[in-house]
Amino acid sequence: MQQLPLPVAADHSAYLGHFPSSPVLPEVVLLDHAALAIEDACRLRLDDLLPAKFHRPVGLGQALRLEFRHDQFGVTFAIFHQQDKVADGKFAIAKEQAA
Repeated sequence: MQQLPLPVAADHSAYLGHFPSSPVLPEVVLLDHAALAIEDACRLRLDDLLPAKFHRPVGLGQALRLEFRHDQFGVTFAIFHQQDKVADGKFAIAKEQAA
């Protein structure tokens, strides 16, 4: 299992309007950051999001950690804030990898 910090800037524009009185990170932004981090770390291209589950919202400025492992079938991941699981799921690996 690989681990990486998953930084999301506290001034990320996605926080605007996602509850101004109590900002949370939209789930699609969380998944996008995770996918990009995995692609960079593994030097591969991801395709579809397979099953995913969101366990708790991510508030403004929360430090996140990404844990993942990949095999020929896909990349299984979990995202944590401290010891609390924020989300988990699996990405498919694109069949045609860029050269």
